[in-house]
Parts: sequence; C-alpha cells; structure tokens
Amino acid sequence: MISSVASTGTNAVDWEERIDYTRLRGDRLARLKAQLDASDCGAVLAFDFSNIRYMTATHIGTWAMDKLIRFSLLTRRTDPISWDFGSAAKHHQLYNPWLSETTAEADADPHAPHHGAARPRAESGARAGISTLRGAISPDAEIARSVARKIKRELEKYGLANEPLGVDVIELPVLFALRDEGIDVVDGQQIFMEARRIKSHDEIALLTQAASMVDAAYDELYRFLRPGVRENECVGLVAKTLYDLGSEYVEGVNAISGERCSPHPHVFSDRLIRPGDPAFFDILHSFNGYRTCYYRTFAVGSASRAQHDAYKRAREYMDRAIALVRPGATTADIVSVWPTAQEFGFPDEEAAFALQYGHGVGLSIWEKPIFSRLVSLEHPEVLQEGMVFALETYWPAADGVGAARIEEEVVVTADGCKVITKFPAEDLIVAGQRYYAVGGALPTLRDSQSHLNTAAGGGTNAPC
Repeated sequence: MISSVASTGTNAVDWEERIDYTRLRGDRLARLKAQLDASDCGAVLAFDFSNIRYMTATHIGTWAMDKLIRFSLLTRRTDPISWDFGSAAKHHQLYNPWLSETTAEADADPHAPHHGAARPRAESGARAGISTLRGAISPDAEIARSVARKIKRELEKYGLANEPLGVDVIELPVLFALRDEGIDVVDGQQIFMEARRIKSHDEIALLTQAASMVDAAYDELYRFLRPGVRENECVGLVAKTLYDLGSEYVEGVNAISGERCSPHPHVFSDRLIRPGDPAFFDILHSFNGYRTCYYRTFAVGSASRAQHDAYKRAREYMDRAIALVRPGATTADIVSVWPTAQEFGFPDEEAAFALQYGHGVGLSIWEKPIFSRLVSLEHPEVLQEGMVFALETYWPAADGVGAARIEEEVVVTADGCKVITKFPAEDLIVAGQRYYAVGGALPTLRDSQSHLNTAAGGGTNAPC
C-alpha cells in the first residue's frame, strides 16, 4: 500500500494503486456507525452537506451546500437513507449502487440472493424528498411536517421511535415538526465530529492531493505578483489554476496586501498591490470533497526589516508548535508555545481568535481538534495518529502596516508528524520583478520608501 502522504495522479488507473473509493466509503460509514453505537441515540439525521457526504457518499454540487434542503438518516439497525431532489435521487439509484445494498439484516430484501456481507435492500436508500428551501416554500405546504413524517416512518419501522434522534443542523420548522411527531431531538453533531476526527488512509491521500494542487497555485502566484495587480486578480488566478487541476470547489481565497494586513480582514478586495507590499493568502478548496486551509506570505519586490522580523516571529511560533506534534501530546501543549492575545495587540483571546490557531481538516473546515488559547488550555484534546489538522500563526509588523501569516497542514504519524503543505515557507519569499540600479541589484531587504534606504535620508536600511 502506498504511503498515505504520497502524491499520485488525480485519475484512477489499473496499473497503480491510488485512492480506493470503495474502501473510503466503507471506512467512513464504519466510523460513523461506531460513534452512533457508542452514543445514546437510536439514529442520526444529517442536513449538513459534509455530514451527508460522509454518511452516504452522495454529492449534487457545491451550489447546494447552504440550502439545508437534502437530508440523510442512519439508524442503529440500518444502512443510510438519503432524501434528495427527485432527479438527483434517480441519479443516485443508477450510479450509487451502495445505496441499494445493505450490510444490515433489518432493511435487507429477505427474498433476494446476496453475495458476501452486502445484500439488496428491501427499499432503496436513495429517495425523493426535500426540506423547506430555508423557508422559501410556503409554510402552508407543510413540507416540514412531510420531512418529520418520513423520519418517523423509518424510526417506527425499525423500533427506534422512542430513542433520541441526533441531528446536526436543522431549520426551526423541521425541528418543531419532529417534536410534534413525538421525536426526542438531541444534538447529534458530536457523533459526526468524533467519527471524522481520525482520517483513514484514503482520506489522508485525498487531503495530500488537495494540498499539492495548492502548491501549484502558490507557484503561479509567485510568478504573477507585481505592482499593479489587484487582490481580486490574484483570487481569479488561484481559482483558475485549481479548477484546471481538477478542484471540485474553490471555497475561498483570502488575498490580503499592504496596509490591509494588520488587522487581518479575512476578505479580499480590489486593492492595487504596490512595491514593497506584504501580501498573504489563504487558499481553501476541495478535491473530491477534501479541503485545504493553507496560508503563505510574500513580499512584493522587497521587504522592510519590520516585515521580515514579523515573518520570523510567525515562523518561530509555527516551528515550536510542529515540534510538539505527536500522539499523546495535547492541544494545550501546542497552544502553550504561542503568544497570548495581549502580546500581539488584542485585549483577550476571543478578540484574537483564529490568529494563533489550529483546526482539523477533512470534508470541511473546521473539524476536530481545535487549537486555541481561548479553549484548549482548559479543555485539552489528545492528539492521535491519523489526525490531520492545520496550524496557523500570525504576527503584526512593528511598522503598524504589514503582518505575516503562515499555515501548515500536518498528519499525525506514529512517531511525530508529516507536513503536507510544501510550498516554501521557512523564510519570507520575495516575489515580483527584481530591480537594478547603476550600482547593481537593489536589495530585497529594503524599505518601500526610497529615502529610508539612503545615508542622506537617515534610514536604518541605508548602506554603511
């Protein structure tokens, strides 16, 4: 078996072992069933797009991610059932054969022959059904009640109507309708989050592949950055690069430059990049469902000493954290080597949340475990082999303008960790045109205000 942190081509081939999608589906469902069995719930109901995919291995396009229109049910006694747009449900029946089979006795067709553990289902697991379109359908149509009755039918059929039903996220009309049907609705999100905490071999391989695509996007950015390009142009370049490489979904590209770097606004603009600007980016995309969260910082043309110092601080905090990653360490161990909020200009940890930070990465961001001084010191989580998470550090420049942002994704191994984000980040990279004066190449460590680089100007960057 290939190493799960090795890279392969993105296609399936007969001459090389790559991603085994049948194994991927089976591993995910087995983990979810184990968490359901360990809970107090008789079943779990998912409306969250990523949880539905984890449970059923179905996908109808990223446009549906925020609609809460699809839903899927897993009970202790059956395999998953997925309700979807009628045409999508028909597609699932034709192309998702695992929804027409079951490993459970309760929902198997007692009259059909079977081979091995899988048996044909008495009723397809791919069915037509919709929720309320987030309230767009008139309440008088009683769609919420229809959803509740579909779920109650399954719970009664398998003797689980009196057991708690775990739900991840839900529209209030559907929640009220389930309660009106006498169903005890409880928080089921932790069942999904615990199942998704540890990644399988194939999940790690997909996460590595997703990161390798961002490596390429950063190389394109390095060659593209120069004075006069806009932040939004950088976003377009990254999106095109990723989609050309086979990305399923570019969730977002943070493109932050110049004075916008401090404080971090978390959104790109149409700002023109100027000589000497710091610029950092966060690239979030999905390959076959598996995401990235991957920051890098550049200086355009040259970097000031303040910017370089900020980068060195951010890198130092990153390296101290990575050095501690191994099975048995805790999230408290990691965040303890990061600065307090007050040390970099914030009144408390909530105000500085997500700047010195870490989070699991999988079918969504963020997943377990979470690394933050806000929660991890008092509620530590133990690191385990097979976890995949991103660690991200930030430091504002002393000039009050720039800042550095670095993020690495790591896989916890038996004896430490492997970093799967490979675009160079050990020191600040200078992108853009190299400028030459009569005395030779201008230094890349210089102030963007020219007079501060001359003896007469009295700058600290003036040559001796």
